[in-house]
Formats: sequence, C-alpha cells, structure tokens
Amino acid sequence: MGNEHHTLELATAMMPTMLKQLGELVECESPSNSPEALRNCAQLLAPWLEKALGRPVDLVWSGENVHLVAQAQHPRVLVVGHFDTVWPLGTITEWRFEISDDGIATGPGVFDMKAGIVQLLAALELMVDASAVSVVLTSDEETGSATSWPLIEQQAKLAGVALVCEPSADGGAVKVARKGIANYQVKVHGKAAHSGLEPALGVNAGVELAHQILAINNLGSGDTTVTPTMFSAGTATNVVPEFAMCHVDVRAWTRSDLEDVDDAMAALKPHVEGARVVVEGGIERPPFEPALGVNVFADAAAAAWELGLAPLAATRSAGGSDANLIAAIGVPTLDGLGALGAHPHGRGERVDVTVMGERAALLSTLLHRLSNRSPGR
Repeated sequence: MGNEHHTLELATAMMPTMLKQLGELVECESPSNSPEALRNCAQLLAPWLEKALGRPVDLVWSGENVHLVAQAQHPRVLVVGHFDTVWPLGTITEWRFEISDDGIATGPGVFDMKAGIVQLLAALELMVDASAVSVVLTSDEETGSATSWPLIEQQAKLAGVALVCEPSADGGAVKVARKGIANYQVKVHGKAAHSGLEPALGVNAGVELAHQILAINNLGSGDTTVTPTMFSAGTATNVVPEFAMCHVDVRAWTRSDLEDVDDAMAALKPHVEGARVVVEGGIERPPFEPALGVNVFADAAAAAWELGLAPLAATRSAGGSDANLIAAIGVPTLDGLGALGAHPHGRGERVDVTVMGERAALLSTLLHRLSNRSPGR
C-alpha cells in the first residue's frame, strides 16, 4: 500500500490550494438562470481543469449555456459534474463563504457541488497519467440538463464507464442507484361566472382540480411517490374560476413503475360536468438502477481499501442527477463521489473540508483503476 499512502500524503499537502479554489469558486456565483454568471464561472474553471489534466479544455456552447468538455484521445472513463447552483445572484453578499475552526465550510453551492469539483481537480493532479480520463462539467444540471444531456450521453458512450461527483450520502457513502423523475402539469379548463349572481352558470375549475388532486395523490404506492405540489386557481374573489392548475412530482426506483404512473396520469378524467382536464409533461429522468452501479462500486470499495480508508458504503438516493441519464443508456455508473457534508439547496449547506483530501485521493485511485482496465471490461 506504499503508493496509496503516498497518494494520501500528496492529497493532504494539496489542501491549501483546494481550500483557496473552493473559496474562489463559491464566491463566483453561478445560478442556472444567469448565462453571464455561468460564463464567468466556466472561465474561472477552464484553466484549473487544463492544468489538472495537462491538456486543453473546450468551452462548448448550447444556446446560452456553456459547458466544459475535456475529451480524452482514447477515453476509458468519464467524470461528470456541474457548476450551476440553485442560489440567485447576490446571495453571496449576505451569505459569505466561511470555514469554521472545526473545518466546516459554508456558502451557496459549496456542497452541491463546488467542493466536488475542487476534489476532482485535485484527483486529476494526483494521477501520474490522466490521458484516458474525459471530463464534462455542465451549467444546467439543476434545471434538468436539457442542453447538456446529448453531450453527456456522447462522452459516456465513448468512455464506457462514468463517475459523477455529486455530493456523497451520509457518512461518505456513494450512490449506486437513484430514483427516476417525472413531472406533470395538470391544467383544468372550466367556465367563468359571477360567483354571487350566477354561480350555476359557471364550471368551477378549482373544484375540478380538487378532485384531480385527490385522485393523483392516490397513485403512489410503496416507494413510488406521486406528490401534487404547486397549485393555482381563480382570478378574483367574486368569479367562478375558469382555469386551475397543479404541478405533480413523481419519483420511482424502476422504469416500469414510472411508466405505470405515466399511464395513470394520461388516463385522468374530469369529475365536474363541463370541465376539461389536460395533462402535460412526462418522464424526465429515467431511474439509475443498481445493476449499473454495483460493479463500479466494487472498484471504488477496493480503492478505499488500498488507501487504508474506512470501508466504503453504498446507498440509493431519491434525488436525480446526471447519473440517471448515463445509466439509462446502459453505461456503468457510480455517483456520490463528491464532498462530505449536508443540506444541499438549503441555508445550512455545508462541507467537511477535513476529509476533502481523502475524497480526492479516493477518486484519483478509482480513476487510475478504471483508466487501466482492459477495453470493454
């Protein structure tokens, strides 16, 4: 284990650089809906990634979105991450990046997933040869990866195996499965009327929506969740609503379960005479099922053992990521290789920086193992 312990020592020595980069990256705000801020963040990251890989990095534009792509000449493994965040511009002025005395870093986007990107940069620098590693860092993961989806699929097919540097689960566990996601908008069309003088002449879209919400709420079963979320109806307090709408969030571990709900959503019928129900949306991210994660996890667990780290745990996550997209095309995938911390998308978002070196060493060792595998294994 001599070489592996040397990797840990080198990773520990890189901590000052990692913390400096983390502070700069968090302070470079990059909300998904701000093309200019995303461009600034990409331009900050590009030279760091070029230095870590020792080769050029391309800025690939898709509409207003910019993505960083470093394709290996003969790719054996792809690493995927994203630098967009859910936090609006200006958040950093009221919530500064800070590291406490006990090694807890806070700030917008620090856990999801800027610390994971910094760990990736360190992992690449730790490698003697990163020439077989392709990297894609995207700017639209938080909004569904609409512009980066084809790019991720293309690079994953070329590499044949993929690692995703999203935050780890509790205790540093990696993720061998994720729920698939479907989203719907249920739109109800009724007929307006004066609610005091002639309510009987109206068709109350709000009442119809209430029927639909109760029906939709019963579509979930077991681990499959079907959740009506945002509702709207009506224009004035004295008018029978002629339009109402709700959003529906669906999560399931298998494609077949998602499709069962999809069929049920398409079959919704009105209850109020004269009302019309329109269902829009569908399956957005197919599930990342365990069969695509377990073999890569075996390599990751072996890498942790080689480094003398605590045994690596595996878990499943109800949230979606770009790992869903990669697994859906049959490419072996492992997720959750990013930072240890808690509360993504929340004001309590934080990262334990004391283990960033260990996580970088783990990722580097895993990349080495996968880069040197026989083609097609």
